[in-house]
Amino acid sequence: MEVGRKRSGPLGPRIKALRKSRKWSLAVLSEKSDIPLSTLSKVEHGALTLNYDRIQQIAEAFEVSFSEFLSPETPEEALRNQPSARISWAPKGSGLLVETQNYNYKYLCNDLRAKAMVPIHCQCKARSLEEFGDLLRHDAEEFILVVQGVVEVHTEFYEPRRLNVGDGVYIDSRMGHAYLNVGDGDAWIVSVNLNA
Repeated sequence: MEVGRKRSGPLGPRIKALRKSRKWSLAVLSEKSDIPLSTLSKVEHGALTLNYDRIQQIAEAFEVSFSEFLSPETPEEALRNQPSARISWAPKGSGLLVETQNYNYKYLCNDLRAKAMVPIHCQCKARSLEEFGDLLRHDAEEFILVVQGVVEVHTEFYEPRRLNVGDGVYIDSRMGHAYLNVGDGDAWIVSVNLNA
């Protein structure tokens, strides 16, 4: 479960811009990221989107942090423009939207480069583990806080637990995990990932 069929927003153009800045072909990026060339081509053209794990693979192939990958600046511009005190606002409705089968991610504050944390406003869509598929794993730690609905947290080593609005959990993201919508309406969380 690595891709969704919805448009990827600025994700495709970002991949293409980074690839072109390095003078890489799609084949080179495919080899470095271990993602099929056909998948990368579809993402660049907006026909597919990728889950968090696959986006992380691409960021690693480019040798940039996840937050740098999502930023519209090039790494050189970020270093040149980095002030000694930083701030990035996240107005309501803002963020880089990435839609997948299980989540709609809105990556917040993506104008800020080289940040240690990745803040995400995320809609949990899957309603069962069968619908969700394989648990996600990525090299980070994360904290989530439920801001709407009821979310059931499934992990590789612990019993599932339901979280209501205002409840949260901190996990090692290398452990398989899934956040399910188990309420009557939509379920939204704020997730803050700390890149390892």
